Amino acid sequence: MKIDVSQDSFPLKSAFRISRGSKTTADVVTVKLTRNGVQGWGECVPYARYGETVESVIEQLQSVPPNITRMELIETLPAGAARNALDCAIWDLKAKETNSRVWQLAKLPKPKPVQTAFTLSLDTVENMTRVAAQNAHRPILKLKVGTPDDLDRLVAVRNAAPDAKLVIDANEGWTIDDYHMLTDHLVDLNIALIEQPFPAGQDAFLSNLDRPIPICADESVHTSSDLPALNEKYDCVNIKLDKSGGLTAAIDLKAKAHAMGFDIMVGCMVGTSLAMAPALLLASDATLVDLDGPLLLAKDRDTPISYDARGMHPVPAELWG
Repeated sequence: MKIDVSQDSFPLKSAFRISRGSKTTADVVTVKLTRNGVQGWGECVPYARYGETVESVIEQLQSVPPNITRMELIETLPAGAARNALDCAIWDLKAKETNSRVWQLAKLPKPKPVQTAFTLSLDTVENMTRVAAQNAHRPILKLKVGTPDDLDRLVAVRNAAPDAKLVIDANEGWTIDDYHMLTDHLVDLNIALIEQPFPAGQDAFLSNLDRPIPICADESVHTSSDLPALNEKYDCVNIKLDKSGGLTAAIDLKAKAHAMGFDIMVGCMVGTSLAMAPALLLASDATLVDLDGPLLLAKDRDTPISYDARGMHPVPAELWG
């Protein structure tokens, strides 16, 4: 099996900002596997929050022996972007070699259209209001927050999109004082979910905190081994393949999270349809789906996933899986 690794950049429609910084391109690593003339591929997004760069991920991938299996891969590379791209490429290669779909091989439900959240990146009140009004027809909006003037943004967005389900993501940007100050207002604004309000590893007080709005773990959960520490702190877990290290580990995480009583959110980094494709296989019964990466891009893969009023459609076989 031949392994080819490349870096690709996809421009965004506009700058994407969170509490930790901003970006104008989706810089991804693409893995292509070739065996007996059949090719499978996968994509990952290296994430600086977890100490990853494009260069470090490529170096990890170049260290992997050829013909590695998915189970061997879990023992060879740590959870993260590199393992994700290669794991998804192995799944795609197997599906093409056997003329099957990955959902069949993985014994997952047959995919169907699902509604995804659309993300409003952190910006001025005026700009977030304008973008919210432009997207008020969407059923779910996710707001990036995490600054002292979050309430002004939230009120403005709610007024601009009165019928949308609103989810907020602080990206570890709040303090306990911020939470107490905002909670009653968030209830009044009918916020459906709060994602990762506090820094990972600095959230022990959550087990004793009144949570009138469900709180979802993102940076605090990568693989199933993280779940015991989240018990009684979080109501929901955000599964991202770039954190779990691929579809194989994400399937395990989802099953064990369900068994422990957590709600499931399926999320993504800002990537192309190729990165969304395997994650979409986990979305059919998720409480919340946040796989809007391609909607933020000015240019996507040549055979993209289709998004319309019915939601995000099943992955075309020409793209992946």
